[in-house]
Amino acid sequence: MEHMRVRPVSFAVLVHDLTQRLAGRESDSRVRVAVDGADAADPGRLADALVDPLRVLGRPAVRVDTRDFLRPASVRLEFGRENPDSFYTGWFDEAGLIREVLDPARPGGSGRIVTRLWNPDTDRAAREPYRDLPENAIVLVSGPLLLGSGLPFDLTVHLEMSAAALERRTPGETRWTLPAFARYVDEVAPATFADVVVRLDDPQRPALVTAVE
Repeated sequence: MEHMRVRPVSFAVLVHDLTQRLAGRESDSRVRVAVDGADAADPGRLADALVDPLRVLGRPAVRVDTRDFLRPASVRLEFGRENPDSFYTGWFDEAGLIREVLDPARPGGSGRIVTRLWNPDTDRAAREPYRDLPENAIVLVSGPLLLGSGLPFDLTVHLEMSAAALERRTPGETRWTLPAFARYVDEVAPATFADVVVRLDDPQRPALVTAVE
């Protein structure tokens, strides 16, 4: 039976540990990484912080944020602007993310990706130019609700928050998303299978969660 060990770390140590783990993977192959977490956990901050250390270690890193892969507002907001079920199942263009990023970035894929597909401000295609990934690139995709729906990642990081911490740190204008995250925990339970779990109830005191037998 597995027990969980929680190791408090600083943000700098967390970045260092993840950088070493990622840089040590298949040195001649691309790696697709999910940094999964609610906005309150700020997954983009962690993903951004990994870019420069990875490059120093010879691994070109490319950032993708799922906010740049939204579905059109006509689809996203069909059932209202604050519908947690729509947010859970139909907010992000997962097919576009697979087609334009994850499939070509796979080991042996074409390596020709688009890092931004949709402009949420104009609700139009972003018309981002294609770019070619080096063979040893690491693609860091950040956003909420990334796990459990079949997105093809090679390594997954989940930023875990208790329901109380999530509620406390979610701004009033996005509190309508809270039922979607509760459903995510109940139906997907990402903390039970992510490759790396970081407990982030306090943003200043992250903790790595590891299983011990």
